[in-house]
Amino acid sequence: MTDVSNDLSADFYEILGVARDADESEIKKAFRRLARELHPDVNSHDPEAESKFKRCAEAYEVLSDPERRATYDRYGAEGLRNGGYQPTGFGSFSDIFDAFFGGGEFGGGRPGPAQGGDVAVTATIDLATAATGSPVELTYDAVVRCEVCHGNGAEPGTPIETCERCGGSGQLRAVSRTPFGQVVRAVACDTCHGDGRVAKNPCKSCAGRGRKVEEVTVSVDVPAGIADGQRIRVSGRGHVGEQGGAPGDLYVLVRVREDVRFVRDGDDLVTVVDVAAPLAALGTTLEVPTLDGPFSLEIPAGTQPNDTLTLRGKGMPSLRRGRRGDLRVVVGVVIPRRLSHEQRDLLEQLSASLSEDNLRSDEGVFGKLKRAFGA
Repeated sequence: MTDVSNDLSADFYEILGVARDADESEIKKAFRRLARELHPDVNSHDPEAESKFKRCAEAYEVLSDPERRATYDRYGAEGLRNGGYQPTGFGSFSDIFDAFFGGGEFGGGRPGPAQGGDVAVTATIDLATAATGSPVELTYDAVVRCEVCHGNGAEPGTPIETCERCGGSGQLRAVSRTPFGQVVRAVACDTCHGDGRVAKNPCKSCAGRGRKVEEVTVSVDVPAGIADGQRIRVSGRGHVGEQGGAPGDLYVLVRVREDVRFVRDGDDLVTVVDVAAPLAALGTTLEVPTLDGPFSLEIPAGTQPNDTLTLRGKGMPSLRRGRRGDLRVVVGVVIPRRLSHEQRDLLEQLSASLSEDNLRSDEGVFGKLKRAFGA
């Protein structure tokens, strides 16, 4: 049996046995039914009851929350992780009471403003954009305030009245018989959901909720020097809060595409240029790629395989130090193939003329091994 506390890969809709378009009441009904069946305190004969209940509670924890559900539907479990969501293991205390006793939230007091949830999205950019920085447009689903009713849940021009069921208190008192004995509790009114007021004519655009899920497009400034896997936090661009609560934040996970020319090493870049062996021996000038365009690099005479030439300030800008890293150019000495008769004769003449002094190196064995492995 998979434990969802350590595995968000299980499909939450399948766990609760509901369709992907199930509404809030269907999800709550499914959870209440399963929780009564699976709770370890009333199902002690099943050794897997605790694990099953965790699966059920954590699925409900996500699908009963509009922000988390919107993130899960669009980005799956990875989106929840990137947004900082961590499963609690048994759901909230009020959810468990709700499963056994029915009704709304456990406890007293009218619910006040609640901050909205965070949103996690991924932005994929190329290395050039990471080097220079640039605004990036991102589109994602978020819970926003309904602009038709301005968040009050009523059709424009229609009144909001005191809830008749709870008399405006937002609470109902209920007595329930449970496996733990008789419990008297205050629950949120199931008509006004704890607000104490109801719209006489609920807003058709948001079904009276005052919020709805919409596609949102924002421009996010990507700073110069950002690296693959770093995150950008944009305050106030997450899900809008309930009861006028502050919105959550937007977290952007940056992915930098591989560049065929460079490998990044911190703020430095590394590239490789191939030089024919005769040119490496004689010295030459070659064009090498940089972020600023081609650069003429002088290859000194006698350059050896895997020698590294450094171009200062041609790497990536630093997010912290305000300076650019270096570009390290590793020289690959290429031995010519498919020689003509004339070329072979010339190389044989060269080989015959070489002395020990031409081949002598001041490097020790460790230096040679280090260079051979490109360290």
